[in-house]
Amino acid sequence: MRIPLKDYRDLLWRYLSPQRIRVLLLGLLLCVEIVLQLVNPQFLRMFIDSVTSKGPQPSLMGIAILFIVVAILQQLTTIAATYISEIVGWRATNALRADLALHLVKLDMSFHKVHTPGELIERVDGDVTNLANFFSQFVIKILGGLLLLIGILVVLWYTEWHVGLALSLFALVALVVINSARSIAVKPWKAFRQVSAELFGFLEERLRGTEDIRSSGAQPYIMRRLFMLTRERLITGRQARILSSIPWSFPVLFFALGNIIAFALIAWLYSSKSISIGLAFLIYYYTQQLSQPIMMISNQLDDFQKASAGIVRVNELMATKSQLKDSSGATLPDGALSVAFEQVNFGYGADEMVLEDLSFQLRPGEVLGLLGRTGSGKTTITRLLFRLYEPASGSVKLGGVDLAQASLADIRRHIGIVTQDVQLFHATVRDNLTLFDTGIADQQILQALQDLGLTSWYDKLEDGLDTMLAANGGGLSAGEAQLLAFTRVFLRDPGLIILDEASSRLDPFTEQLIEQAVSKLLTGRTGIIIAHRLGTVKRADSILIMESGHIAEYGKRVSLQEDTHSRFSQLLLTAQEEVHA
Repeated sequence: MRIPLKDYRDLLWRYLSPQRIRVLLLGLLLCVEIVLQLVNPQFLRMFIDSVTSKGPQPSLMGIAILFIVVAILQQLTTIAATYISEIVGWRATNALRADLALHLVKLDMSFHKVHTPGELIERVDGDVTNLANFFSQFVIKILGGLLLLIGILVVLWYTEWHVGLALSLFALVALVVINSARSIAVKPWKAFRQVSAELFGFLEERLRGTEDIRSSGAQPYIMRRLFMLTRERLITGRQARILSSIPWSFPVLFFALGNIIAFALIAWLYSSKSISIGLAFLIYYYTQQLSQPIMMISNQLDDFQKASAGIVRVNELMATKSQLKDSSGATLPDGALSVAFEQVNFGYGADEMVLEDLSFQLRPGEVLGLLGRTGSGKTTITRLLFRLYEPASGSVKLGGVDLAQASLADIRRHIGIVTQDVQLFHATVRDNLTLFDTGIADQQILQALQDLGLTSWYDKLEDGLDTMLAANGGGLSAGEAQLLAFTRVFLRDPGLIILDEASSRLDPFTEQLIEQAVSKLLTGRTGIIIAHRLGTVKRADSILIMESGHIAEYGKRVSLQEDTHSRFSQLLLTAQEEVHA
């Protein structure tokens, strides 16, 4: 599996060009390091020739000191180059991670339904981590190795052209063979990364559902599935590693051949008195040094193949396009928004429609009670309002604007939602309320809490707005998490409020507090209340009952309640009988 050179070049240019100065400095340090590596053996030649010559001898101590100084400078240069290359690599990969994460956030829900969070974490972090070596080690090892190789050959040509010619041909053949084998393990490493992503996705899902797994006794199935995935990961990893060892073994053979060539040439030239002992040692030293860049390149092929597999997967992910086409055309009006579904058909798959020919309207400031059994299509309606999905046909309008003509950011700015599962972050109360928007002042937050009647709850917080919350609301009750969610929505001041079973798990006292917050929140706004408990829709102006993706009943709440033959009236009667029973 060969990857076009353009993919490597484009990736390097995109993420290294913002660090031009560092990259140029790194290149300069590499050149200095190579020059020092090429110059230092000359002092050894001078030392040997001086010791073995019969004429006047220069200061051996001075030559030795020069050799040590150059060696120390070479090591310092290597340290500096490695340090800078690591900075370049980390900055590049962090930028790539950010781009991938942003791209994933923008993809529609149809993509996220078939890819688990664990899998995507592995794609964003695992694949990109392998590219860290591509950005840093590749530069310092591969490019530096090539420059060192050229420098050694130039010195050998200048020193003795017979040796330069023979070892140039040797190096050319070695590089051609190694380069031809560089893509052998790209496809196996890609398969290994995919299996790893599936394994991490499996673990993430199962660990999150550990309570249900233990209560249902599903541990044997989980362990069997885990064994199958880890076994597959072992097999693919072993295959990739074996194939990676093929290009690694080539340099060993070439080094033996290179030494034979060097010793043969040295013996021939020395016997013909064409070179001195010092020059003979220099040729041998450079021959040994010639193996260094070749081995350096070979050792990097393993990581480079992993990087190549990562590049393929990164490009595949970046090439995935959202089915939702963003628009920057129509702007939604401020204030309470009207809602209109016009002959909407929608299905999560092509074969089965969840909503069929759905049409209803909601005037600005009106509250709709949305009822129906699980799977009837209630939550799907809210997802279409947020434009997480596109309808298969028909249109959804908000404030008289077709959502297909409005930008996604504008749509989601004008809609607020509170569900029974509130997403909280490991951050302060302030950050959880503002969603990390530093433009919202503390006074505005405190005013929102007061308007919603939550001052008494806020006064109980140990550090006020600086109180730290655990991820997913650890340490908070369901009611407290709901209060945070209501305040969060209130601060955004949307024109449409959606309450999706927002008080289904609360105790009566907390529910009463929530009811006060809901009343304040719905004032001057359009609302949609999704509920199983009929008591939560008593404030609704209209009632819409869904059944199997169709409207089973739709009308004014008061009229439906007074009509003894209506479904809503029957539901109310049934609920009262259950309470009395």
